[in-house]
Amino acid sequence: MILEIRLSNFFSIKDEIVLDLRAGNSNSAQAKKLQSNTFAYKDSQVLKSVAIYGANASGKSNVIKAIRFCCAMIFSSHNNNENTKFNFSPFKFENYSQKPSRFFIRFVMNNIEYEYSFSLNNTEIISEELYYYPNERRAKIFTRNENAGKTKSEIYNFTSVIRKPMDVAENTSRKTLYISRASQMDRDIAKDVFNFFQEIIFNYSLNEIFVVLRFGEHKDLLLDALKIADSDIIDIKINSFKSEDFSFDDNETPIKDIQHTGTLPIFTFHKKNPKISFDFTKEESAGTQKLFFVMLSIIDAIKNNKILLIDEIENSLHSKIVEYIIELFNASNSAQIIYTTHNTNLLNLNKLRKDQIYFVNKKEDGATDLYSLFDYKDFRDTMDVEKAYLQGRFDAIPYINDSKENLKSLING
Repeated sequence: MILEIRLSNFFSIKDEIVLDLRAGNSNSAQAKKLQSNTFAYKDSQVLKSVAIYGANASGKSNVIKAIRFCCAMIFSSHNNNENTKFNFSPFKFENYSQKPSRFFIRFVMNNIEYEYSFSLNNTEIISEELYYYPNERRAKIFTRNENAGKTKSEIYNFTSVIRKPMDVAENTSRKTLYISRASQMDRDIAKDVFNFFQEIIFNYSLNEIFVVLRFGEHKDLLLDALKIADSDIIDIKINSFKSEDFSFDDNETPIKDIQHTGTLPIFTFHKKNPKISFDFTKEESAGTQKLFFVMLSIIDAIKNNKILLIDEIENSLHSKIVEYIIELFNASNSAQIIYTTHNTNLLNLNKLRKDQIYFVNKKEDGATDLYSLFDYKDFRDTMDVEKAYLQGRFDAIPYINDSKENLKSLING
C-alpha cells in the first residue's frame, strides 16, 4: 500500500507537492458512513481511492507522469549507459532546470513501513535513501550522497541490512539507482522493494501482453464485471499464440509486445446471437475496447491489492461506468487507485470522503499546486461540492471570458 508521495521539480511541478493517502482525522457522520472507502493499517486508516481534479494544462497529468517516471527509474535504471539522459523535464522557469528533482514515497511492504527517496537531474543520480520501521522506530538501511566525496565509502552509508552492500555500490554508476542495481545483484531487501514497485504499482495501459498473461486468470470475473456495467458481451476469446512471441528480462517481465506478429486476435460474442463473433479491434467501439482493458486492469489490481494509476479515467467511458469503477475500488480489501478526471458527477460527498478529493491549480508562476478538499475546514459535509467546484470555490477550473463581445470578436476577427 502507498501512504504518501512527495514530488518536486518534475515537469510543471515546482516546489514540493504532497499526495497523502492516509485518511484525515474526521469523526463526522459522513466520514463514518464512508468508512468502507478506507482500510485499516495498524492504528490508522488508508484511502482506497483518490481523485485529482483541475483545469486543462494545470498539471494533473504531470502528477501521474512524474510518479510513473520515478517508478520506471526503479525498474530500469540498472540498464542505463554513460550516454543516458533521463526522460523528464524539470520546472522550466526561475532557473529550476539547474536544481535537483526529488521523489519520496512512504509505503508498506510485508506489513513494515518504508521511506524511499532519490534526487536527480537530467543526467545523473544525486542522492538516494531507504529507511524502514521494523520495530515501529525509524531505522536506516542506506543513504547515498554523490556530493559527499569521490570514493564509494564517502558517498554511501550502510547499516547491516543489505548483504555485502559495497559490492553493489562499486557496480552502481551515477546513472543508476542503488536499489535497482542491488535488486539485479540478488540482494534480498532490494529485491523486495523492486518487486513492490514492479508488482504493486501498476500503470494502466492498453498493453496486449498484459491481456494475454491475465485474461485466462480473470476471464470469468471480467465477463461478470462487463455485465454489471451493462455490456451485452457474454463471451470473449483470444486465439492461440506462440510462447516464442514473448521475450523476458531477468525478472520474468515481458519486454517485447506481440504486436509485431499482427493484431492480437480477440473475439467477442454478444447476447443477441452467441454464435456470431466480432473482431474486437475492428468491430467493437472505442468505449468497449477501453472498458475491456480497464476492467481487466482493475480486476487484477483488486484481486492482488495493487495500486492503479489512471490519467483521465473518463476517456471513452460513460460517467456511470467511471462511478462503477471507483465503487469497485472502494469495495475492495486494500487495492488503491489514483486517477485524474474532469467528471464532476463524482464530486459527491455521499460517495467520496473529503480527503479523497484533490485539486490541481496552476499558480501565477506557472507551477502546479496540489491540495485536498479536506484542507477546507469550513466546507461542511452537507454542502454541494460539485456546485462549489464549478463555481470556482477551489480555484481548480478554467476561467473563461465568453462574453458576447469576446465571442463575436473571435468569430469575426
